[in-house]
Amino acid sequence: MIGQAPEGAQDNALTVLNTLEVKGRAPKTGYSRDQFGAAWADVDRNGCDTRNDILNRDLTGKTYKANTHDCVVASGVLQDPYTGTRIDFVRGQDTSTAVQIDHVVALSDAWQKGAQQLTEDERRSLANDPYNLLAVDGPSNQRKSDGDAATWLPANTGFRCEYVARQIGVKQKYRLWVTQAEHDAMANVLATCPAQTIPTDGGVATTVQPEQQPAQTVEPQPTQEAPEPQPTQEAQPAPQPVQQDTTVYYKNCAAVRAAGKAPLHQGEPGYSSKLDRDGDGIACE
Repeated sequence: MIGQAPEGAQDNALTVLNTLEVKGRAPKTGYSRDQFGAAWADVDRNGCDTRNDILNRDLTGKTYKANTHDCVVASGVLQDPYTGTRIDFVRGQDTSTAVQIDHVVALSDAWQKGAQQLTEDERRSLANDPYNLLAVDGPSNQRKSDGDAATWLPANTGFRCEYVARQIGVKQKYRLWVTQAEHDAMANVLATCPAQTIPTDGGVATTVQPEQQPAQTVEPQPTQEAPEPQPTQEAQPAPQPVQQDTTVYYKNCAAVRAAGKAPLHQGEPGYSSKLDRDGDGIACE
């Protein structure tokens, strides 16, 4: 069921890894985002799409867009698991992409490792399952693309064990396989944390790495001494607007989906503000 952990939750991650089938990638032929249903559908019928469900789950200090019944997140704070840094999220055409929703097991990767044999409902479930979704640093998500553990791991080394264990849990839950290179990469990560278990829920508890925290006022904890004053950091320059590639043009979202490019993020070829109805930097959701 959507949102539930796999049957192997709390089992040793390396043990579960060794139960997964190991075989080569299937051809990517026939893959498109539409094979996994409409992007960010309201699959749990709570009146809120999957993207905002995950922002609601993973961000703190949230505010909401007016008249959305606390569904559409307007701002909040993400303690990003992929970089170990704090990200202040503000919804808008030029800012929403700072936080993106990552499929821990990428849909293209899943397609090449068993998802072609899943039913349409199972693929739709995989694409919207909170267990396979995390709010993360946008640039990290873009660099990951559809990579598996053999080609991409989070820069935050302290999160790699849980990240790999979650991928294993997803692949067990949806009967997906791993390649030999992927298996070996996962095993190498888990060798550093042999007691790592399969995660039991959809979210993660991530602490910002102290050396990467921006200068700010921190509420003292009752059982800890007050931290020594930190030197004032120089203000960072404002982000520059993303330059759009105008060589690719789509008439409408139907054309985007037909090309297998939905959803489009700001900065990607073919993105247009005319296709981004809510101005969050993600078109044809």
